[in-house]
Amino acid sequence: MASLSRTQDLDVQHIMRIVLLGAPGSGKGTQSQRLVKLHSIPQISTGDLLRAAVAKGSDLGLRAKAAMEAGALVDDEIVLGMIRERLAEPDVRSGFILDGFPRNQAQAQALEGLLRELGQPLDAVVQMEVEYAELTRRISGRRTCADCGRVFNVYDPASGPTPAEACPKTGGPHQLFQRPDDNEETVAQRLRVYEEKTRPLIAFYRRRGVLRTINAQGDVDAVTQRLEQALQASSSNARPRRATKSAALRVRRAVRRPARRKAAGVGKPGLRKSATGKASVRQGPSGSPAGKRKRRGANKSVAKRSPSRDSTLRSQGRRISSRSRTVAKAGKRPRRPAATGRKGKGATRRG
Repeated sequence: MASLSRTQDLDVQHIMRIVLLGAPGSGKGTQSQRLVKLHSIPQISTGDLLRAAVAKGSDLGLRAKAAMEAGALVDDEIVLGMIRERLAEPDVRSGFILDGFPRNQAQAQALEGLLRELGQPLDAVVQMEVEYAELTRRISGRRTCADCGRVFNVYDPASGPTPAEACPKTGGPHQLFQRPDDNEETVAQRLRVYEEKTRPLIAFYRRRGVLRTINAQGDVDAVTQRLEQALQASSSNARPRRATKSAALRVRRAVRRPARRKAAGVGKPGLRKSATGKASVRQGPSGSPAGKRKRRGANKSVAKRSPSRDSTLRSQGRRISSRSRTVAKAGKRPRRPAATGRKGKGATRRG
C-alpha cells in the first residue's frame, strides 16, 4: 500500500459513489478495502448489512433472519431497506463503495430508483475482468480465519498467513477453514449463475455511461493502480459530459425560441396581432397587402389538365396538321374541323 500512496493525488474526489462488478473471486472485496484506506469512504457490503441487522434484532433483520432460516433468498425489498438505512448515516456523505449488490438487473433498477430518490446517483461502476480458470483457482484456494474473519489464499503465498503472524483477535495462530461454497464442486455453479444473472449488468451500466472495465489479474498493487486510473478517467469525463449537456440544452432552447415566435407571428413583416389575438395582413408602403406576392403566385398557377384531355388534344393537333398538308397539295383551302370533334352548333359542315 505504501507504493500506492501517489494514487491519492488522482482527481477522483467527486467520483465516490462506486459499484464494483465482477465474478466471484475477481477481487472485489480486496480492492474495496484498499479504496476505503485510500479515500476514507465506507464499504457497504450487503452480507455485512444482513449480519448486522440480524444481530441488532431490527425489523428488517428479523425479516431477513426468518427468510434465511427458511432456506429462502432474502427479498430485494429487505436488502434495499437496509441500504437505505445505511446511506442515511453521516459517514457516507463523501461517498461509498457497494460490494455484492446489485447482483441482477431487477436489483440494479431498484437501486437506481433508490439512489435517484436520495439524490445520490452512482458516479462509477467498475467491471473487474478475470479469466475463469484463474477465478476457479482463487475461489478454491480461499481460507478464512474463524476468529478474525480474515481471508487468505493457500495458492497465493503473498496473501497467506506466515508462521510468525498471529490472529489479531486471539493473539494465537489463525484458525483457517474453507467455506462450503468455496470448494471446487460449487465454483462452476456459482460462475454459471454469475454469467446468467450478473454479467448482463455490464450492458445495463454501459448504457448509463458510467461503466469502466479493468484487467483484475496479476499483482494486487497493479490491479489497484488500474482501478484508480479507471476512476480518474471517469472523473475527467464527468465534467465535459455535464458541460456538453448544458450546451446541448442551450442549443435546443435557441431552436425552439424562433419556432415559437414564428408560430405567434412575431417578426413577420406581413403579419401583426389584432386586438382579438388573430394574425391580420398589414399593408405595405405601396398600399398593396404584404401578402400580395403569394396571391400573385397563386394567380399565375395554371390549372392542371387531365392526362386524357392532353392526349386528345395532341392527337387532334396531329390530325389537323396532316389534313392541312393534304389540302395544300391539292391547291384547296384547308377546312377547319368541328371543335373538339362534336357536331351541332359551331361545327363545320361538310361540302
